Amino acid sequence: MFIDVHCHLDKLIDEGVPTDKAIKNAKKKGVERMIVNGTDHEQNKIILDLAKIHKEVLPALGIYPIDALKLSESEIDEEIEFIKQNKDKIAAIGEVGLDLKEEELHKTLDKQKINLRKFVNLAIKLNKPAIIHSRKAELHTIELLEELNVKKVIMHCFSGKMSLAERIAKNGWFLSIPANSHYSQQFQDVIKRVPIENLLCETDTPYLHPLKKWPNEPANVIYSYKKIAEIKKMKLTEVELQIEKNFKSLLE
Repeated sequence: MFIDVHCHLDKLIDEGVPTDKAIKNAKKKGVERMIVNGTDHEQNKIILDLAKIHKEVLPALGIYPIDALKLSESEIDEEIEFIKQNKDKIAAIGEVGLDLKEEELHKTLDKQKINLRKFVNLAIKLNKPAIIHSRKAELHTIELLEELNVKKVIMHCFSGKMSLAERIAKNGWFLSIPANSHYSQQFQDVIKRVPIENLLCETDTPYLHPLKKWPNEPANVIYSYKKIAEIKKMKLTEVELQIEKNFKSLLE
């Protein structure tokens, strides 16, 4: 089966794409599992509800780093308690991380790190993978994860230096390759430099469409698999089996 380890399936509703339709489209392409990532409390609740209806949906609960900055420490702690209460219903903690895309965000780095430590420690305690956002803060993120000695990590849409991608792999963590690797040299380089044993596939639905359209859907995760097969000179079925093996190792 094909697996999308990072999508925001719930956000397709805002784009006029019913969840049922998106899941049906995905299943037609052989996509049987989709980790749907939360970005705030309301999204986390919606994702839990989606998983009750669709067995293909595996919830990941978290707070997007920029959204987390809007919350007080007690509100972060309340969300962590909410996640603990639903620990048996989730596959991962995410989407969490650091973001320094805008210059003004640099002054929030210490606060972001405090928040990320809380979510990563939660992932460790629950023995769940942490799905990590690290935009323009790749080294800071890696150093923090190494400091916490976390074992189960999915680096989502990693856009840092190739030396850092290799460091991630040496740590035994995973990099998830988005469907826009169909045209993105950055992600094609990651595929070249990182062993397939450290790769997973994602769409980041509704973003990063492989054909530069809008919106993206989990069905398009097949583009990630095909690009890995092309670059690694492997059969698509071989890639499919290895990615499934990688994925299952995170859920053990």
